[in-house]
Amino acid sequence: MSLWTSLEPASATVDPGDSTTVRLRLRNTGDVVDEYRFEAVGPLAPWARVEPQVLRLYPGTTGSVDVTFSPPRTPDATAGPNPYAVRVTPTEHPDATTVPEGNLTITPFTEVRAELVPPTVKGRFRGRPKLAVDNLGNTKLTASVSGSDNGDQLSYDVHPSNVQIEPGRAAFVKTTLKPRQIIWFGSKESRPYTLAVQRSGVDPLGVEGTYVQKGFLPRWLATFLGIFMALAITFVMLWIAYKPSVRSTATEKIEEAGVSTLAPSLSPTPEAPKAPPSVPTTPPAATETQKPGGAGAGGGGGGGGSGDEETKPPERTAATAVQKLAAQDPTGRHICYRVYVSGKGWTDAVCDGATAGTVGEETPLKAVNIAVSGTKGTSSAAFVHNPDSTNGEGHFPDPWSGAADGIDNYVGSTKKDAPNMLGFTINVGGGSSSVCQAAHVHNDAWLGLECDDPKSGFDFTYAGTHNNDLWLEAIRLAV
Repeated sequence: MSLWTSLEPASATVDPGDSTTVRLRLRNTGDVVDEYRFEAVGPLAPWARVEPQVLRLYPGTTGSVDVTFSPPRTPDATAGPNPYAVRVTPTEHPDATTVPEGNLTITPFTEVRAELVPPTVKGRFRGRPKLAVDNLGNTKLTASVSGSDNGDQLSYDVHPSNVQIEPGRAAFVKTTLKPRQIIWFGSKESRPYTLAVQRSGVDPLGVEGTYVQKGFLPRWLATFLGIFMALAITFVMLWIAYKPSVRSTATEKIEEAGVSTLAPSLSPTPEAPKAPPSVPTTPPAATETQKPGGAGAGGGGGGGGSGDEETKPPERTAATAVQKLAAQDPTGRHICYRVYVSGKGWTDAVCDGATAGTVGEETPLKAVNIAVSGTKGTSSAAFVHNPDSTNGEGHFPDPWSGAADGIDNYVGSTKKDAPNMLGFTINVGGGSSSVCQAAHVHNDAWLGLECDDPKSGFDFTYAGTHNNDLWLEAIRLAV
């Protein structure tokens, strides 16, 4: 080795967007004049500059070059220690290349940008904007999202309400705005609101938007109906109050002439016509099937229900609930569901992220009833307890079952000895649309919100576990 090198300092610190310089000293320990070339290598090489790039030294002499690092203020400049190296290649002895190494610590910085898409939404009963949150810093971002407005005129349903975003990535937060009061008649009203991105230790970042609430019936229609009703009432009152007077002048003219124009009667008044033979003149006697009590020809009349019996109301399934939402919001996407709880039966149907089932009551689920609208149908398959398992896991006893929009889909079983549900798979639109789920399992907490990602090849999501001892207790679904 005919070269000695030293980095001063060996470790340095720099802020993104700023620069720092490290000095590389070297000595020609050989016996000939040599020329040395310098090149920065490693992940920091694009941000490093060596000056001069070539240095000529006589034997026994010492020289130095400056290595300047200028990392940009972007997510690419990863916070923390980053190793680097400088390759030194002698011209006379290229096989004696030296690579001194150092360490550069890049300080962290945080920069967040949020945008509403779209900034203005319109609707009679709800609006669905999306909040795009971009992490432009060089460290992971953890934040929560909440909504507010002046006068508390809107309610906010935010999914997810907490986000973790890697440097240089973005996350979309779905928000449902619902007015607390419905405008039945009248023109639309603008309701400004703010979605706040809250990070620990700093002031929240507010993003302002506008929800334009439309009236259920437009003002012109209310005016038209009012005028129409007034005209209708006026017409009826005039019809009742008006009594036309009809007067004949025929008798007066006859009296004036002193002559009657009526011919004398040539025959007595004709007898009133009788009913034809085909029509009975008296009602027929009641037949046996028409007798009171409905005894009928067989005597006893045990079949059929009595008109006095109470009619049982139809069962309110998931399809019933989602059809009602679809009627109120024809262009929206909805999912409704209910669960069969062991020892309790079917729960009431809930929709769009609400909880179905129990938590911490040791009551497993046996079956799930699901229905969707605006998603081109849904498919599911139940994963249940397997008493014959050799690995402690359940199994899929039945194939996938599917249903179109507005139709009930059932997975699992409500029979007396039906096994506990450990989980279930679900997709919507044949896997072309996204569906999200959260499950609460026995002796555990909520497993967290999970969604499928058709663009990445995940065309379904699984709610629950595979463990034979961890059954489902409650679920939440959203589309």
